[in-house]
Amino acid sequence: MKTILLLTLIIFSYVGFTQDTTYARQVIKKLTSKELLGRGYVNNGVNKAADYLTKEFKTIGLKKFGKSYTQTYSFNVNTFPSKISIILDGKTLKPGVHYLIDPSSTTTKTGYQLFKLDSVTYGASDGRRPAPFKIKLVKKLTYTVATSIEQETTLELLKDSFPNELRNVDVIFENKFIENFKNQNIAGYIKGSTKPDSFIVFTAHYDHLGAMGTEAYFPGANDNASGVSMLLNMAKYFKKNPPKYSVAFILFSGEEAGLLGSRYYSEHPMFPLQKIKFLTNLDLLGTGNDGIMVVNATVFKQQFDKLNEINKTKNYVTQIKQRGKAANSDHYWFTEKGVPSFFIYTMGGIQAYHDIYDIEKTLPLTDYIDVAKLLIEFTSKL
Repeated sequence: MKTILLLTLIIFSYVGFTQDTTYARQVIKKLTSKELLGRGYVNNGVNKAADYLTKEFKTIGLKKFGKSYTQTYSFNVNTFPSKISIILDGKTLKPGVHYLIDPSSTTTKTGYQLFKLDSVTYGASDGRRPAPFKIKLVKKLTYTVATSIEQETTLELLKDSFPNELRNVDVIFENKFIENFKNQNIAGYIKGSTKPDSFIVFTAHYDHLGAMGTEAYFPGANDNASGVSMLLNMAKYFKKNPPKYSVAFILFSGEEAGLLGSRYYSEHPMFPLQKIKFLTNLDLLGTGNDGIMVVNATVFKQQFDKLNEINKTKNYVTQIKQRGKAANSDHYWFTEKGVPSFFIYTMGGIQAYHDIYDIEKTLPLTDYIDVAKLLIEFTSKL
């Protein structure tokens, strides 16, 4: 009877907070705004996002580890801050719609004659000799971040937009390679009521891909403004309902550049990693039509069984699928150091990913509320 009463109180305490997605939408809209320019390295978008999120931590009332919410570190990054012009066979192309420049490319200002290497690849010549330039035809334009530069420039074209053979291209763009670009991880916590020296941890990355030139930027609504909004919602909930364990909330930059922020944090933790009872990494939480995926489910079977049992009883999400260990998000470095951890993401729905179409307006947040409820009950049972 006592257990049933406790669970009832837990359920009623979070129902009010998860009745709508108003706060989630507010956060996602801010993070995907033109002002933050894709939370990347052009116009300092990633650190503008950090300033906003630090203020949210303060407003929620999270405690600091030490004197500041932030942990600074740096890495090299290649950027394209200036106007880009690509003219292919007399047609001016739209960045992000028709093409992407490989993020490791260097400044190119010239015209080329094109010749076919295979069904999806073109080489280039300046009329006298082969040039360090090639074109790849791809089914989907998917952008990334580069921390180094190559001597060959690669242009990716959306294959379906170019059914005819390519002949000539004029390319004008400049790269700006930034050494030791300053980044910030952001961390805060809520002190536990009876076991404050043990921590439940929620993590998410707030960086994205930034901008490519002056016309295209990558909003990153699902990846990962959605996960950031969920982490902030968890912080608001646990601030009002402190659990027996302390709960830490950590936002990483540098994820899109190769899990760099979480790697740095795992090597320079703001509190001992041994004190982490469990860590849940939140990424891609804007859909849910097909349920959720749990990475590390087969590694930490006892915790996965507990999560699955809750869902079977409450039917929060349509299904919970399981994966093994994978270096595909910020949980990875913690797993490597022996910290029990999950990486949870939603499945189904929109297909926008690492492109200009991952926007707040079309992000459905299909199962956002139910995933929040599942996370809260899972945490409470831990």
